[in-house]
Amino acid sequence: MAKPPFLTLSDISLTFGGNPVFEGMGLTVHPFARICLVGRNGSGKSTLLKVIAGEIEPDSGTRFVQPGVSVGYMEQHPDLSGFATLGDFTQSNLLPGQEYLVDMAAEGLKLNLDQAPSAASGGERRRAALAKILAEAPDLMLLDEPTNHLDIEAIGWLETHLAQTRDAFILISHDRAFLRNLTRQTMWVDRGVVRQNPVGFEGFEEWRDKVFEDEDMQRHKLDRLLKAEGRWAVEGISARRKRNQGRVRRLQEMRQERSEQIMRAGAAKMAFESGPKSGKRVIEATGISKRFGDKVIVQDFDMRVLRGERIAFIGPNGAGKTTLLNMLIGKTQPDSGSVKLGTNLMPAIFDQNRSDLDPKASLWDSLTEDKELGVSGRNDQIMVRGQPKHVVGYLKEFLFSENQARGPVSALSGGEKARLLLAKIMAKESNLLVMDEPTNDLDIETLDLLQELLDDYQGTVLLVSHDRDFLDRVAQRSIVMNGDGRAVIYAGGYTDYLAQAKLEQPQEVVPSKAAKNGKPSEKPKASSQKMTFKLEHRLKELPDVIARLEAEIAKLEEFMADPELFTKHPEKFAKASEALTERHMKLSDAEEEWLELEELAGGS
Repeated sequence: MAKPPFLTLSDISLTFGGNPVFEGMGLTVHPFARICLVGRNGSGKSTLLKVIAGEIEPDSGTRFVQPGVSVGYMEQHPDLSGFATLGDFTQSNLLPGQEYLVDMAAEGLKLNLDQAPSAASGGERRRAALAKILAEAPDLMLLDEPTNHLDIEAIGWLETHLAQTRDAFILISHDRAFLRNLTRQTMWVDRGVVRQNPVGFEGFEEWRDKVFEDEDMQRHKLDRLLKAEGRWAVEGISARRKRNQGRVRRLQEMRQERSEQIMRAGAAKMAFESGPKSGKRVIEATGISKRFGDKVIVQDFDMRVLRGERIAFIGPNGAGKTTLLNMLIGKTQPDSGSVKLGTNLMPAIFDQNRSDLDPKASLWDSLTEDKELGVSGRNDQIMVRGQPKHVVGYLKEFLFSENQARGPVSALSGGEKARLLLAKIMAKESNLLVMDEPTNDLDIETLDLLQELLDDYQGTVLLVSHDRDFLDRVAQRSIVMNGDGRAVIYAGGYTDYLAQAKLEQPQEVVPSKAAKNGKPSEKPKASSQKMTFKLEHRLKELPDVIARLEAEIAKLEEFMADPELFTKHPEKFAKASEALTERHMKLSDAEEEWLELEELAGGS
């Protein structure tokens, strides 16, 4: 017998003045649902998720949650007031003894649970909200941009976790690879309508294009009919005034229908203007190294960047990608080695911290007070690639309204701040684009446009991003950093790097005939290897890894010691048992690895 749906929305409507956010919307969420919620920035995705969560009351319609079903909502800006640490916040709704669930989530998301909320960044606060909902494991998880501000490793961990969970979820994300790999149903919020498709994100773009094609055809037919009826009204209505009032009313209704059609939001009119060509050799780094205290960022790195190349920097947060990038463009000096910059370079820099935007300034002032953009004696115009342009007109090209022009930068969403920063750097001529995490907060349509512009850009591009799909589309070469002081260059983007790295791994040894006959084959001795810098770093960190695993095992065993756990909460017992087995396997592997490396270190 089929299980009843977890949640049902019926005839939901909501309006915040003006056009409706959505109207007459219905939704049914079944157990094990894997739903992506997509749409342009500002279309109402987060608002709809809050309606589903019960955080916002709609103007009309009903919301029904099956009795006994728990619904959890992860918001983009969680309220952490009243909590001394991020750990206190994440554990606030757990039963005693379940803290290990938070520890597991925090490890995967690289979250410091001891940090005070007042000292945490927006990304760290968001990760705390994500760790909290993953630990609580509600029957239905509502995740608003869970991949934002996660590095590639954490995104991979989260993807694996969600793929393995039996809980239902609805998620908003602009990470194509993440959505493709996880979802089996799509909800699309578009101009007040919530369309649904029983296919995951893999089929979204084809479906969207078909909807737009059908709309254009219907609009074309309506326009032709209006033209014909309008001609009839002018030429024949006086002779048949009494008999054709119904046709006149129908003409008025069609005109009203046409005027009420909400046109699709266009893409931002973004464009890069390549300045004069730089020299053929843009950057040449020879033997550069950098460390901060005991932390080695990069060691003996060599690279030559030629004009027109697209170079990506890949690796977890804290691996040193931005530091290496800054050394290559001359913003940071290496401890040793040298960096030579080519001739005639005109760089344009997209900073991941958006430090070029003053939160207190208005959008207008952000453009006109920029020394490179402002027009002398005119505070209503800026220079856009050598031509004067009105401030409001230029902002509209980036999908900002006239009302937003005088508003503060602090009132903008993350995606709008990214578009404003793009507007600033795109107004200038350049031949070297330095883009440190430009993909954060941008919607799928804007990401598509940005990728196309980078393809057509005549200059050189240095790019840091955690968006795997974007990296695959843009990068010609990738510099991969894993935090061990090495920076390895691979051809292509992220998927190409994975394929090449897999080939570099030692191949599995085929068992000899003696082993097949039951005679043990000799295990290769660790001393036949060389003690590299990476292995030395791993040897130093393994004791902490082992201690953490032992602590987690102790917590799990203490939790499972409750004699009533299996009978009262069998699902929690099963999860804890699975986690305990996993931790024991990891501990065994870590201890064996430590012994081998100790032997190797002693023999070298």
